[in-house]
Amino acid sequence: MKLAPQEALNAIAPPTGTQPWPEESDLPRRVFVTSDGVQLSYIRQGSGRPIVLIHGWSQCAEEFKYQIEALSARYDVIAVDQRSHGESQKVSYGLKIPRLARDLYELLSDLDLNEVALLGHSMGSSVIWCYIDLFGPERLSKIILVDQSPFVTSDPNWTQQELEDSGAIFTAQQVFEIVAALRSNQAELVTRQAIDGIMTKSATAQMKEWVVQCTLKMPRHLAGTLAYNHWHMDWRDLIPRINLPTLIISGRASAAAPWKAQKWIHRQIKGSQFEVFEEAEGGQHFMFIENPEKFNRIIMKYLG
Repeated sequence: MKLAPQEALNAIAPPTGTQPWPEESDLPRRVFVTSDGVQLSYIRQGSGRPIVLIHGWSQCAEEFKYQIEALSARYDVIAVDQRSHGESQKVSYGLKIPRLARDLYELLSDLDLNEVALLGHSMGSSVIWCYIDLFGPERLSKIILVDQSPFVTSDPNWTQQELEDSGAIFTAQQVFEIVAALRSNQAELVTRQAIDGIMTKSATAQMKEWVVQCTLKMPRHLAGTLAYNHWHMDWRDLIPRINLPTLIISGRASAAAPWKAQKWIHRQIKGSQFEVFEEAEGGQHFMFIENPEKFNRIIMKYLG
C-alpha cells in the first residue's frame, strides 16, 4: 500500500466534523471484564439462539447496527467492542489475535452461551479461526466468515497461485510502512485513505465518515500494534481442519480481501456455503453496511 501525498489525502479527507454524524445509538450496552482486567463494552439485544458479531481491525460493534436491529427480532444478538476498540477500555497490552480470541472465549463463558453462531467481519474472522485453533468448537454451532483473507502479508517466494489463494494484499515492507504511518502525525489521513479504498463508489460521504469515526475510536498507535500482529497471522493450515457449518461472504470488488481467496476458503471447508456481493450490490469490504437488506436475508436464511 503506497501512501498518498498530502494533497491526494486532502482531496478525499474532509476536515473532521464537516460530515453529518449519526445520532447516538440507544442500543443496550453492558460491560464484561476479561481475566487480565480489561473492560469490554458489548451490545446485547433480542432473545432466542445466540449470535455473536465480531468486528474487524480498528472497527466497532456499532457498525453492525443494521444487523442488530434486524436479527434481534429472531435471535439473541451480542456485538462486542474488542479491547481498545469502540467503547471498550483502551490498553496497550493484549493487542494480539490469540488474546482477542481468549477475550471472546471468556465472554461466551461468562454469559454461559452455548450453540453460538459466530459472525466475524475481516479481522473478526481471524479471531474466529484463532478461537477454533485454541478451543476447538466448544460452545459453537456455526460460523460466518465475512471478507477476510487467510494470510494478509505475501511471501516473495510464493507462486502466483499461492499469492491468489492467500489473498495477501501487502508485502512485508508495506506492513512496516503502514504501521509507521499509523504512529505518525499522518495517522488520521492514512485512515481516511484506507476507508475510502474499501468502500464502493456508491457509498455516500456520510456513510464513509461514519465508518471513519468508528475506526478512529481506536487510538492509531494501538491500531498499528494490532495490525502488525494480525497481518502476520497465517491461517492456511487451520482452515482445512474446520468442521463446523460455515458460511463465507465476499465482496467481488473487495480491496481488503480478494474474492478468489474467499473461494479458496470455501473449497477447503467441506460443506461450506459461499455468497458473493457484486460491486453493484455494495460488494466491497463493508457490504453489510452498504447493502444490509441482502446481507441480513443471507444471514437469516443460513441461521434458520
